[in-house]
Amino acid sequence: MEHIRLNGAYWGLTTLDLLHKLRAVEADEVIEWIMSCYHPESGGFGGNVGHDAHVLYTLSAVQVLCLFDRLDALDVDKVADYIAGLQNEDGSFSGDIWGEVDTRFSYIAICTLSLLHRLHKINVQKAVDYIVSCKNLDGGFGAMPGVFCCVGALAITGSLHHIDRDLLGWWLCERQCKEGGLNGRPEKLADVCYSWWVLSSLIMIDRVHWIDKDKLAKFILNCQDKENGGISDRPDNAVDIYHTYFGVAGLSLMEYPGVKPMDPAYALPLDVVNRIFLRKEH
Repeated sequence: MEHIRLNGAYWGLTTLDLLHKLRAVEADEVIEWIMSCYHPESGGFGGNVGHDAHVLYTLSAVQVLCLFDRLDALDVDKVADYIAGLQNEDGSFSGDIWGEVDTRFSYIAICTLSLLHRLHKINVQKAVDYIVSCKNLDGGFGAMPGVFCCVGALAITGSLHHIDRDLLGWWLCERQCKEGGLNGRPEKLADVCYSWWVLSSLIMIDRVHWIDKDKLAKFILNCQDKENGGISDRPDNAVDIYHTYFGVAGLSLMEYPGVKPMDPAYALPLDVVNRIFLRKEH
């Protein structure tokens, strides 16, 4: 897990915030560690101290700083220029200087720049056109989380009209297994993490009423370790921070009592997102 520690910080800290417990950590210590993963020469963040910069970790860093309302710690334009510099001629995005292309990186770039109020630094139309070109005949965009990334990017850019909501909604609601959990593609086992990927996508296209939310909530709660805390991928498996986050996030999307509401596109608590966009400065 050493190379994705920054992602882990985002998963854990967002879970704490959803549970109204973010004050359990020392904010200044967290910010100092986050900034120790920053590469000032490029503007990106690595997954841990001394690791290479990548958009995956840059988004997590920005999201954590949003949680603490500390975007002022960033050289916003430097970070935005790092992301914008990874857009390719066809509108797609590379994840880092080595050039791997993935629709996940399109979402990450769009989400990060939107949180920083810097979407104007990229060719948004080309980015949208590239994502739309990845659509499958079944209405999906490849396996999850590719679907979430494409739907999320289109939602943030106001481009959801490109999606056949009924066709994609049908594919997504077909992900619910008989035990209530959701899977990532046909014939796979249910996994708690898809509670987030599938549910958030269904919410963004207004088709969340097509699944049985009570059965899904029961599945997530059955994956808890009731003695030591945490949530696993499936009942009776070992818990981890990744599935704990996505389980709590899934419960949030279903308005579970005591859990803060979550924004399905930005993957942050709704009050954090509202704070960012209601206080837009530029």
